[in-house]
Amino acid sequence: MYSEKVMDHFTNPRNCGEIPDADGVGEVGNAKCGDIMRMYLKIENNIIVDVKFKTFGCGAAIATSSIATEMIKGQSIDDALKLTNKAVVEALDGLPPVKIHCSVLAEQAVKAAVADYYRKNGIDSPILHEDCDGCCEACDHHHDHVIGDDQ
Repeated sequence: MYSEKVMDHFTNPRNCGEIPDADGVGEVGNAKCGDIMRMYLKIENNIIVDVKFKTFGCGAAIATSSIATEMIKGQSIDDALKLTNKAVVEALDGLPPVKIHCSVLAEQAVKAAVADYYRKNGIDSPILHEDCDGCCEACDHHHDHVIGDDQ
């Protein structure tokens, strides 16, 4: 059912933990399955120099979080924002169709952490308004799938 890479990242997750002085923190969740991912970023000169995650969820959620952190560590913010759930799935040599939502959460967690970094630094960006219908934090309202530490 799961590839060797999924099992490896589930049993030996990389970059697990938190960064107490993170420059950006993003948390996303899926109400249907109960998975919750929190991503921590340390950013210097527009480069993600460190990234950690804490995930509550199934093996696929942990594996996608783990591989996503490996894929963005050392990358520029712009490159990290290009991470797609498809790339996460491919890096893990596939996921069962019922677990694809885990890769979507990993992509969203990265974007949420970057959005938090942008907010904290007063940087306006389209990512702050992505999927916004007037209810996001950038518009002074709560956004269900982007939760930062300052809320």
